[in-house]
Amino acid sequence: MSIIKKIVETIKDDVEALQGNQTKDKRYQSEATYPDETTARQAFTQAREKLLAVNSWSNLPGISATFTVYDQRGNRIDNNDSLVVGHFILIELPGPLPHNWVRVVAITNDDTAAEFTVVPSESPQHHEESTAPIEHFFTDEASSTFRVERQGTRLIACEIGQNERVNNAEETAGKRSVVNTLLAAGGWAMFQETQWKKLTDYLVEP
Repeated sequence: MSIIKKIVETIKDDVEALQGNQTKDKRYQSEATYPDETTARQAFTQAREKLLAVNSWSNLPGISATFTVYDQRGNRIDNNDSLVVGHFILIELPGPLPHNWVRVVAITNDDTAAEFTVVPSESPQHHEESTAPIEHFFTDEASSTFRVERQGTRLIACEIGQNERVNNAEETAGKRSVVNTLLAAGGWAMFQETQWKKLTDYLVEP
């Protein structure tokens, strides 16, 4: 495929995605190698603690989103060791942008790997309402999985985004359809790589 054709296809894909007609998958990853498995195991234990301490993600250096965990009733959870399936996470991007909610739908935690998966959601205050809009710029078919894993002396952290589709249909976005399109095209598209790479670096660093 020629360079010009590749550029045309990329532009076409971006337009389709912004119109809500196409989904995208993305992955951001960081790695660190330790001198021996004992040190790597210790680093994994620390990384797992940081992974599940979602409120602390707000303290990453530089420009960062704010992350706050809430329970199923919409009560803020300030302690960092009780993330469970069904909890909600409020994500507030820098600047005068609308807030975004995700819900924890899966958690895995064992001796060599830990991860949790979230999907865009209504706010916890409206979770039981069948017509409540998704308060996120992606539809609820999208998911993000945050993972740390030890492979021998290697420690790997990643954020895996799947089925990312702009939430700009009135029946799911409510009054946010235009804002969601602009946010997905501009603010988040430019901020996403910086935010998730910063997070994965933080998870593997000593």
